[in-house]
Amino acid sequence: MAVEEKRAWSMLVVAVGSYAVYLWVVLGRPAGVALTRAPYAGALLWTVGLSIAASIAAHIAIAAFSPKEANVKDQRDREIHRFGEYVGQSFVVIGGVAGLLLAMAEAAPFWIANAIYLAFVLSSVLGSVVKVISYRFGFHPW
Repeated sequence: MAVEEKRAWSMLVVAVGSYAVYLWVVLGRPAGVALTRAPYAGALLWTVGLSIAASIAAHIAIAAFSPKEANVKDQRDREIHRFGEYVGQSFVVIGGVAGLLLAMAEAAPFWIANAIYLAFVLSSVLGSVVKVISYRFGFHPW
């Protein structure tokens, strides 16, 4: 398995895992508290921070266990990475637009923050899935 594919798998696992923890914390709010009143900001900041740290640690571990291949990227690796990032970034745009529309509709800050966070997670997941599929089944640019 190529180092870049391992990195894509690690990003996929970290993104899904951190968002699952975030949902578990926020949805486990005290009884009788409305969802929009649930304390989400701390959980959001902690899960984002810890997912960044976990991603960095995973990339370091992958490089440490594959020292010969850690810095070797061929043209195919670069193209797969670029393609995965382009596809994944579409959700960043969607999240920005969703946050903007929610703000214009004067939605609660809870919904705005969660729409943007979900878009970031989906961007990471989609980009990683595209990279893994490209490595597993072949890369065929449009």
